[in-house]
Amino acid sequence: MTAQTDTTGSVTTVYKVSGMSCGHCEGAVSGELSQLSGVSSVTAVASTGEVTVVSAAPLDDEAVRAAVDEAGYELAGRA
Repeated sequence: MTAQTDTTGSVTTVYKVSGMSCGHCEGAVSGELSQLSGVSSVTAVASTGEVTVVSAAPLDDEAVRAAVDEAGYELAGRA
């Protein structure tokens, strides 16, 4: 159950994050994930709980989990 796509020079992964309910939540999660090495883009959507991350290479799931946790939310897995 993975929503990960490889395109030339980048990997797009969609994660499910529980607990997001507003724009502030989206910003908090996006801000933490943007700090991970290799991440070029993060789009969080509170209404669906989905966070789309574009990175140079596949990200370590534990690093993603720690970043989401630091923002105050819970990584529910990949969409």
